[in-house]
Amino acid sequence: MRLLPGSMRARVTFVTAAGAVGVLAVCLGLLYATLDRQLWAAIDDGLAVRAGDLAVALANDDVAALIDDPMAQLYGPGGEVTAGSQSLQGRRLLTAEQVYQVGDTALSTRTLPIGEDGAPISVRLLSQRLEPGGGVLTVGVSAEPVHAARDRLAIVLFLAAPLLVAALAAGAWAVVRAALRPVDALTSQAEIISSLESDSRLPDVPGDDEIARLARTLNDMLARLGVAAERERAFVDDASHELRTPLAVLRGELELALDAVGDDQEVEQSLHAALGEVDRLSRLADDLLMLARARAGALVVRTEAVDLLDLAAAEARRLGPALGLRIEASGDPVVVSADPERLRQVLANLARNSAAAGAGGVRVRVTHDRDSATVEVADDGPGFPEGLLDSAFARFTRGDDARSGVSPGAGLGLSIVRAVISAHGGIVSARNGDPLGGAVVTVRLPLT
Repeated sequence: MRLLPGSMRARVTFVTAAGAVGVLAVCLGLLYATLDRQLWAAIDDGLAVRAGDLAVALANDDVAALIDDPMAQLYGPGGEVTAGSQSLQGRRLLTAEQVYQVGDTALSTRTLPIGEDGAPISVRLLSQRLEPGGGVLTVGVSAEPVHAARDRLAIVLFLAAPLLVAALAAGAWAVVRAALRPVDALTSQAEIISSLESDSRLPDVPGDDEIARLARTLNDMLARLGVAAERERAFVDDASHELRTPLAVLRGELELALDAVGDDQEVEQSLHAALGEVDRLSRLADDLLMLARARAGALVVRTEAVDLLDLAAAEARRLGPALGLRIEASGDPVVVSADPERLRQVLANLARNSAAAGAGGVRVRVTHDRDSATVEVADDGPGFPEGLLDSAFARFTRGDDARSGVSPGAGLGLSIVRAVISAHGGIVSARNGDPLGGAVVTVRLPLT
C-alpha cells in the first residue's frame, strides 16, 4: 500500500506538513511547559515574600498582620491552629498530620473547600517552620487563575498549531510548484519531440541549479542521440550503396552469361566475375555481422599465448607476395594472451589498406613496456586523406578514390581493426608521418 502520494509536489508538501507537525509539537510543548513554570514561579515568589513578611510580623507579636492576610494560618507544635486569616472562617489549610510533615519549607497544591459557600478550589500553599517554638506558618493563594491561564494557553496553541501547519503546507506547495514549473515545461516539450530526427530541443532553464543543469544535460544527450541516429542512417545508406554495386554487377554478369549461351569462354568469364562479386558480398556480410556483434558486446575472442613478433613475421611472408608489398617485421618478442586469428585479420586489413592506398612498403614493429605491447604498422603511401584521421575508424570511411570505384574495399577494414582490438581490451590510433612518411596505425594490447 502506498503511503505517500504519487505527485512529487504532493509528496514534498506532505513531508513538509508532517515535519511541521513534529517540530510544532515539540516547540509548542516546550512553550507550554516554560510558560507554566513561569506562572508557578511567579506565584511561589509572591508566597515567599508574604511568608517572610508575616514571619517578621509574628516575631514582633503582630498577629493582626496574620489575621488580615487573605489566606494564612499559624500552627502550634501540636498541629493546632493558633491564629489565622479571618477570611478562612476557621477552615484549615493543613491537617495536623501535614503540619508534622513540614520541614524547613514546603510547597504544595491542594484542593480545599475554602471558596464561597465552601466550594472546593485549588490553592497553592507555602509552609515553613518558625524558630524558635517550632510553629508552622502556611500562606496560600488561589491557583485557579493559573489553571485558567494554562487552559487558555492550551486552547490557543491547539487552535494555532493547525493554522501554522496549514500555512507551512501552503507555502511549501507554492514554493515547490514554482520550483517544478520548469520541469512541467520540460515534460511538455519532451512529449512534443517525437523522434531523434527532430531538431527540437528542451527549453533552456535560466540559472545554474539542479533543474537547469538537468535541462542542459538532456539537451546534450538529445544532441548526441541525434548524431548517433544520423550515423546509423548514414550506415544504412552506405551499406545499401555497398550492397547495390555488387548486386548490379552480379546481375549484369549473369545476363551476359545468358546472352552468351553457346560461347563457353564468354560464359566462363561472366561466371567467374559473378563468383567474385558473390565473394565480395560474402565478405561484406561477414564484416557487417562482425561489427554488429562487436557493437552488441558479443564478439567472441578465444585467447591463447601469442608471440606478436612471430605472428607479424609470418603474416608479412604471407601477405607481401599476395598484395605486392614489401612487408618488414621487426622488434622485440612479446607474448600476449589473444586470439591469433583475429590478430591476423587485423594485420591483413591494415596491409590491404596500405596496398589500396598505393603504398609499396610496409613496416611492422613490435615493442613493449611494463604494461602493454605495441604493434606499429607504417607504410610509405600517401597517408590518410586530410580530414579523415578523426573518422578513420568509422564504418564505411574511405577516401574519394574509393568512392569512385578505384578501390574495391567497403570501408570497413579499420572499423574491424578497432572492434577486434577493443574486444582484446586494447586501443588503436592512426596518424600520418614517420617512420616511412605515410599512414601509421598503432595498436596497444595489455600484457596481462
